[in-house]
Amino acid sequence: MIDCAFFIHTPAQAHLWAQVMKKLIARGISAVAIIRGGYDISHLLEAYKLPSVTYGISAKTSHLKIIQLPGHFFTACSLLKAYEPSMVIGTGPVEATAAAILRKTCVIFEDSEPTPGLERSLWKRFSGAILTPSCFSLDLGNKHIRIPSYKELSYLHPNHFIPDPSVLRELGVNPGEKYAILRFNAFDAVHDIGRKGFSLNDKYKLVKTLEPFTRIFISSEDPLPEDLDKYRLAVAVHRIHHVLNYAHLLVADTGTMATEAAVLGVPSVMCLSNYHEFGNFRELESDYGLMFCFNSSASAIEKAVELIQQPNLKQDWSKKKEKLLLHKIDLAGFIAGLIIKWPESFYELKAD
Repeated sequence: MIDCAFFIHTPAQAHLWAQVMKKLIARGISAVAIIRGGYDISHLLEAYKLPSVTYGISAKTSHLKIIQLPGHFFTACSLLKAYEPSMVIGTGPVEATAAAILRKTCVIFEDSEPTPGLERSLWKRFSGAILTPSCFSLDLGNKHIRIPSYKELSYLHPNHFIPDPSVLRELGVNPGEKYAILRFNAFDAVHDIGRKGFSLNDKYKLVKTLEPFTRIFISSEDPLPEDLDKYRLAVAVHRIHHVLNYAHLLVADTGTMATEAAVLGVPSVMCLSNYHEFGNFRELESDYGLMFCFNSSASAIEKAVELIQQPNLKQDWSKKKEKLLLHKIDLAGFIAGLIIKWPESFYELKAD
């Protein structure tokens, strides 16, 4: 038997739940991560020194991932039956449905308003609590708890994240040398169906227009052409946030890293066709000025070139970050407290 089982489907979720797991384990509460393979999740959990078991391997395309769901679901049920956790924690319908069948309490964290309707209906029906950032625009009913934070502040809050300047030596970057990170999504996840970011031509244009002003590193989920691959960021997956922290600019078509840059005080430019559907992007842009969002690649590239030429860019964004942190809390600490005191914690929060 184990106290808590955390379902992890993506590297971002590995970071999200790792700090919560560490806090629980430090309090003598046993926890295991049940993960989907095929990404860098196992390597991240090894770096965090956390136990994990795989429930399935991720397919290469969104449609194949949908086909995989029944098999993954039955494996998840088998693992939950073997571990017999008191509580299941995750972000999606597999864990919520499996927990319901085995009569386990399930807590879901959700930060994406455009989640598919079927997925949302499953975890709304079967979870015991639904946690979202306070900027989440939808009302998810009487199980809904809004938290003044973002998922990225589970692992990048100053309570947990201490930047390591030695990563600059790994990159061959001199102290104070300006560099930008370009992050490109593969758009192969189920939730990415219908979304668009930078085309291959856009990627070439980004490099060409930014390179006169800054050194460039590219992080890409898809393979790159040979002439772009020379810019590829070569660093261990668990070191990426240290690299990001010292960057002068991030340009991305994926929301997680764009938000990570923003909460670290790094100017963040995002090109995503449906960015306006996400409360966290709208808030980071309109309330804090930490992110700039576009559905036009040309506008995103223009803003990136404008920003990288601004003097005192890092200092100005550091002040914006401090303002953000005055209004946001350590998400990992909040969720760990919720789990430790469950179910009293849930009733107290709903009464407040």
